[in-house]
Amino acid sequence: MYLSSPGPVALAHRGGWLIDEQGVCRTELENTAVAFQHAVDLGYTHLETDVHATADGALMAFHDTTLDRATDRVGIIEKMPRREVARARVAGQEPVPLMEDLLGSWPHVRFNIDLKSDSSVLPMVEVLRRTNAWDRVCLGSFDQARLDRARVLVGPGVATSCGPVDVARLRVASLTTLLRPVAPRTPVCAQIPLLRGGFPVLSRDVIGTAHRLGMQVHVWTINDPKVMERLLDAGVDGIVTDNTVALKELLRRRGQWNDNTIANTLRNG
Repeated sequence: MYLSSPGPVALAHRGGWLIDEQGVCRTELENTAVAFQHAVDLGYTHLETDVHATADGALMAFHDTTLDRATDRVGIIEKMPRREVARARVAGQEPVPLMEDLLGSWPHVRFNIDLKSDSSVLPMVEVLRRTNAWDRVCLGSFDQARLDRARVLVGPGVATSCGPVDVARLRVASLTTLLRPVAPRTPVCAQIPLLRGGFPVLSRDVIGTAHRLGMQVHVWTINDPKVMERLLDAGVDGIVTDNTVALKELLRRRGQWNDNTIANTLRNG
């Protein structure tokens, strides 16, 4: 199960910041195998990433629609064949990974996957079919229709987070005494920011309502340890962060980091 691990869920956002051998924080190697490996080496069992499909249907772990910002090449990913995207290097160093390769590299790690384009939905289903990773991913999207389509295609065995309409329904439910599911198939978690457009999204009522509906609440993207601690004190179930070292240290200090998490995951499958 995607959320079977005990305690607060620590999610490495795009793999998180990488601390190199000289102790220098590398913030530009997002969504690369080296960043994900760094998080796994720290003991993270949940990695957050994004996916786009190439013109020939290869599913790439990459945040932006184009290669322009993060790599040494330019172009719209869904209009390029895989062989061209494969030539790009993130920060001029690391290749853009295939989602299938990431799932295969760490077969017992959970992945939180943001479907960034409509064209990514079917390739995502095919990747899950080939890797048999149905029970260790959570799919999400900022597009409700895209997420609902993915839910139909993957079936109830795959965890999903709240889409924007689901979040709006959750907030409305938190203001009333009437509790009802926020979607035809209730998501396993609401993954939300503190604010959206300057307005608060998270509240203790939202947390309580989500819990009564059987959902966890994960907050993104939190890099300040003081804010992390306040959120944990307020009852959130997970934190998405770039600052993977700080979140680990905080959870350790609170007695909520399990150094044997990876070993337990391997044993339990």
